[in-house]
Amino acid sequence: MCGKWNRGRARSIHIRCNKDPSCSGNIETVIITDMNYYPVARYHFDLSGTAFGAMAKPGLNDKLRHSGIIDIQFRRVPCNYPGLKINFHVEEGSNPVYFAVLVEYEDLDGDVVQVDLMESKSAYGGATGVWTAMRESWGSIWRLDSNHRLQAPFSLRIRSDSGKTLVANNVIPANWSPNSNYRSIVQFS
Repeated sequence: MCGKWNRGRARSIHIRCNKDPSCSGNIETVIITDMNYYPVARYHFDLSGTAFGAMAKPGLNDKLRHSGIIDIQFRRVPCNYPGLKINFHVEEGSNPVYFAVLVEYEDLDGDVVQVDLMESKSAYGGATGVWTAMRESWGSIWRLDSNHRLQAPFSLRIRSDSGKTLVANNVIPANWSPNSNYRSIVQFS
């Protein structure tokens, strides 16, 4: 689920604060899930209370949370989901001619730049062997608007900007349903 901030994707970063007296100075890892389109500074993160508190000295997390806007140091780091395989969440509203999927938990040092779908068979019954490019909808959601009823099970192919490609064969079953998760057996390494 890591990707570009300006597209609403999640990003794993290391953060720390050291200018506020309540700051521990320790580095913490957080997942940033959105971008503030009207920032008060070049970079502006609205952190959860948990993330704010993690940067505090012991016993001072409430004090740091109430400090308001503070300076932090940050750097992007690769997403790391130990033990997890890539998950595909079929989005609400998906139907036989419109398919949208959220790609989650991919470990990689780049961004997912393309997702392709292969139907198990063509509308006329034969195997397709053809990948159809999906379009990025927003964030890590990719969609396919079809001119025919899509024939599941579906295989999904993911390409990162570092050039790595993975294929999750038949990851979306024939009886898929919207608002459901389908875990693959693949992961970037």
